[in-house]
Amino acid sequence: MKPILISFAWAALAMAQPQPRYTVTDLDPEGVFSQATFVNSNGLATGIAVAPDGAQHAMLLYKGGRLDISKPGLGGPNSGAFGVNAWGQVLLQTETSAKDPNNENFCGYGTGLKCVPAVWQYGIITELPTLGGNNGTVGGINNRGEAVGVAETATRDPLCPPGIAPNGTGPQVLDFEAVIWGPRRGEVRRLNPLAGDSVGIAMSINDNGQVVGISGSCGNTQLPPFVAGPHAVLWDKDGSVHNLGNLGGTSNPALAGIGNIAFAINDDGRVSGASALKGNAAVNAFVWTKASGMKNIGTLPGDTNSAGLSINNKGDVVGGSIAGDVATGSPRAFLWQNNKMHDLNDLVGGDSPLYLLMAFSINDDGQIAGFGVQKSEPHGVHAFLAAPKTRDDRNRN
Repeated sequence: MKPILISFAWAALAMAQPQPRYTVTDLDPEGVFSQATFVNSNGLATGIAVAPDGAQHAMLLYKGGRLDISKPGLGGPNSGAFGVNAWGQVLLQTETSAKDPNNENFCGYGTGLKCVPAVWQYGIITELPTLGGNNGTVGGINNRGEAVGVAETATRDPLCPPGIAPNGTGPQVLDFEAVIWGPRRGEVRRLNPLAGDSVGIAMSINDNGQVVGISGSCGNTQLPPFVAGPHAVLWDKDGSVHNLGNLGGTSNPALAGIGNIAFAINDDGRVSGASALKGNAAVNAFVWTKASGMKNIGTLPGDTNSAGLSINNKGDVVGGSIAGDVATGSPRAFLWQNNKMHDLNDLVGGDSPLYLLMAFSINDDGQIAGFGVQKSEPHGVHAFLAAPKTRDDRNRN
């Protein structure tokens, strides 16, 4: 009888284990370093990959295929793709061949070149206008062809911090504003910051024309990467700006990524982001609604920081939960669903080729894009797409 009892015990244990809910695809299996930054409703992902010469190139990633869209570019070596809509319009930040007269290192590449926002479509890269300054970068794009981001003005601001910022940008000289580009070619619209603030950064726009991002001053607002500022804000489609509140803290320019940031907005107006806690040394992911305000959704067990980087129309949020500092700690990709935060690695099963470090985007079908580290040698960092398993898929396992 003992072997039968053991068999029953093993069967009960197997039944108790949750079945994997996602299948993970390594989108760049032969690459050295890559990240998937966004996935649209068709499963097309944007991203970044390191070329053999060490430069970063903007990429499109789809079903195991990889297309380098950095060429012919605008003359500079580095670029990245950060969003794509249903019509195949891709948002880029890309260096030009011209030196930045202020040597601001606006996009953090360290080359001293100007870095500008652009749109790629059907192989053509079109530079987007600034507000009189030299640089800019992009956030998201909606299905109406409206893109958002940040554009420099011509205003020299003595309050901008000297030297290199903790996130690698700077020294910043000029002010910058949140903007909407389009939908008409060459069109740019400034989004005013909160009263008393002087700069802004737009991170995401929904199909209703609502935008979210940051409002602050040049002295307390960090440009991407590890973007942060004192106020997480929402701009309604009429351009009016609204403070979304905070979790007890404000920006800390001495630490990368510490502040209040609205990263994403869905078509219902629900917002995800990160907000500084009291003491201004850590941030937690939040979900904001007009009815309930800002809700702290916490971190994974044992972690100190988190950020909600994307929210879909079902209200599912993905991002990263970090043990240690935002910029240097150990991250884990998370999915927040039905008021519970899950380590995405617990939902993909042991056959995943990657350990998932950060989830940047989730679409309405539940597909999640981000980056992870290979479990086998050489342990490269690769872009991934995690797709929900169907009921038939789960039954076969």
